[in-house]
Amino acid sequence: MNVLEPNALINPQRILNVTTDDFSAAALDVFRYQHGNCPVYRSFCDALRVDAEGVKAISDIPFLPISFFRSHVVITGNFIELPKLVFESSGTTGEQTSRHYVVSHEVYEHALLKGFEERYGATEDFVILALLPSYLERPNASLVYMAKTLMDRSKSLDNGFYINEWEALATKLTSLRAAGKKVLLLGVTFALLDFADAYPMKLDGVVVMETGGMKGRRKEMTREEVHAELINQWRVDVIHSEYGMTELLSQAYSMGQGIFEPASTMRVMVRDINDPLTVSDMGQGALNIIDLANIYSCSFIATDDIGEVYGDGSFKVRGRLDHTILRGCSQMVV
Repeated sequence: MNVLEPNALINPQRILNVTTDDFSAAALDVFRYQHGNCPVYRSFCDALRVDAEGVKAISDIPFLPISFFRSHVVITGNFIELPKLVFESSGTTGEQTSRHYVVSHEVYEHALLKGFEERYGATEDFVILALLPSYLERPNASLVYMAKTLMDRSKSLDNGFYINEWEALATKLTSLRAAGKKVLLLGVTFALLDFADAYPMKLDGVVVMETGGMKGRRKEMTREEVHAELINQWRVDVIHSEYGMTELLSQAYSMGQGIFEPASTMRVMVRDINDPLTVSDMGQGALNIIDLANIYSCSFIATDDIGEVYGDGSFKVRGRLDHTILRGCSQMVV
């Protein structure tokens, strides 16, 4: 079955091409679908004594704690075998990692490319260079799959992954700038800092995008400190950021100042830290995310991130809840 085709319960094409005006209605449809077809989510709702018929607004929808992706198989639908495509979080030795079973790579790729192009224009216009040590060295990293998907759409012969080949990367960046190419340098934060220290250069015109994460390689820094250092070393106007995680198929992007704008398939809400069932459209607290691209897992996730959501739907990440495990992407305190 092509999961992008309509089925008896839900139309993925409609969900993935949702508009702002239709978002709430689409989210409620996905809630009903997942409540009826995701055993883990249904059990969670039952434990909260949620009457699905009584859920009339997205603020009434229960948000599944993100830790369930570590402890349970979160899938919506009946499948004889587990999907072969699995995104798995990084973890220290002996630590239980999150596993996101991706039923449809078409759904993920559609959501990713649509979200990227909403902010940056046609992917085909970019050369994609990805500096992803530690991620390239392990299987099932969603960030690597993301970069590869962008490269496949770009089709540039200059696209490439890098681990620690800094001289080759510096040479490539210099030649691409000289040729007037539009370049995206996507990198995990510690690697971008290491590369910038070793190869300060003029990169104005290059979209430098950090994905967060120190991985214990460097001292923790605020996002503002990271951006200031990279701007100084590379003489760019701003540093861009990507907000994503193993448990999400949609992304949010910041084009400066660490303020993220979610993709059209994504909405960020805020919950009261002391009363997690109290959810609002804006304010400060822990972040809840609706990701409609998670049609076949769970679209309603209570994350461990703390931040602020603004009236226009943009948001800022300010840290993590004290009791949670520090993980890989976009986790710098700001």
